[in-house]
Amino acid sequence: MSGFFKSSIGRKVSMALSAIFLMIFLIIHLAINFLSVFSPGLFNEASHFMGTNPLIQFGLQPVLLVGVLFHFIMGFVLEIKNKKARSTAYVKNNGAANSSWVSRNMIWSGAAILAFLALHFYDFWAPEINIKYFKGDMSGLLNPADVNSDFRYYQELVHKFADPVRVIAYVVAFVFLAMHLLHGFASAFQSMGVSSIRKKQIQMGAKIYSIVLPLGFIFIAVYHYFNH
Repeated sequence: MSGFFKSSIGRKVSMALSAIFLMIFLIIHLAINFLSVFSPGLFNEASHFMGTNPLIQFGLQPVLLVGVLFHFIMGFVLEIKNKKARSTAYVKNNGAANSSWVSRNMIWSGAAILAFLALHFYDFWAPEINIKYFKGDMSGLLNPADVNSDFRYYQELVHKFADPVRVIAYVVAFVFLAMHLLHGFASAFQSMGVSSIRKKQIQMGAKIYSIVLPLGFIFIAVYHYFNH
């Protein structure tokens, strides 16, 4: 297995698999968050289920965290190795003319997304872990003493997005995510050996996914800012 990760193909395939896994997660995450716009009640129910289901909490959540760390670490490793490999080739072949700005700056868009994840974890994940596992409150209620009170998730979301600085930070982060996905989406499927015949479909899918998904997250943040 260690030999697999040491090979160029092994690193690219593992990077692609982690990228596809995270892209699927983003779709699920967006779908649940969009409920906050149309039905706060359903959003609360879905959030409570995701936050208390043992399979999700102790099975899928650790896998997700490992997937995120693996993707970013592998991304930095690949960038360093690719930079060494192409340093001479760029002088001879003008690499800037043969690749897009986005593809040449994946490391920076990735770093911006990583910084955003730190903010996102600070805003939502860390407080949730503190409430559930350190304070021992798994109820999800606004007031644990009142079993008829609403779940807290919607109110917490609205409270965070009442801050214009935080909303701007989220918008900027999702612009970087769109840039990252524009190259990363197609690159992931190409690394998995998808036939070149499907290249146009993959590129079209990459554009749709990379624009629609970040716009969806941006819409949610802006919507709650103006409707809190």
